Amino acid sequence: MAASAIRFVGLLLIALLVGTMFGLWIGFDPASLSSVAYVELMQGLIRALNVPLPLLGFICIVLTALLALLTRSDRRGRNLLIAAVLCLVIAALVTRFGNQPINAVVMTWTPQAPDANWTELRDAWWRWHVVRTLAGVLALALVLLAAVARRDDVLAAPPLPRADGAR
Repeated sequence: MAASAIRFVGLLLIALLVGTMFGLWIGFDPASLSSVAYVELMQGLIRALNVPLPLLGFICIVLTALLALLTRSDRRGRNLLIAAVLCLVIAALVTRFGNQPINAVVMTWTPQAPDANWTELRDAWWRWHVVRTLAGVLALALVLLAAVARRDDVLAAPPLPRADGAR
């Protein structure tokens, strides 16, 4: 029962986390923005997401690791969950050491006067974002695969009894 609750909450939270990453990836093209629009948009995103998303990522790592521990009897599922944890850790490290240092610099800018190298920082931030998004999507796919593979075993219909009573 506890494993089912952890699996549900973990899947929900990973889907929300990765959905946010993926939504930014497909819906936000920073290269098409003027410097003023870029700085205003990024500062708004940083204020809104810089604390809750890393916290959500940490919770997802903990829940997925806990589920892997509770899935000792299912070697394949456990291995998929461990791989998902590694992907989530990669996404977290990319965020902490790739995106967040750039975020800190962007927060010092005024929209009318960003640093002279703002396009270089914009492009570096975007490359790091693509890397963490791919790691997040892979983590979600692995967790879903672990859940689906487990469910296929549980949902498989038992063999029907034979008319002569033999098995």
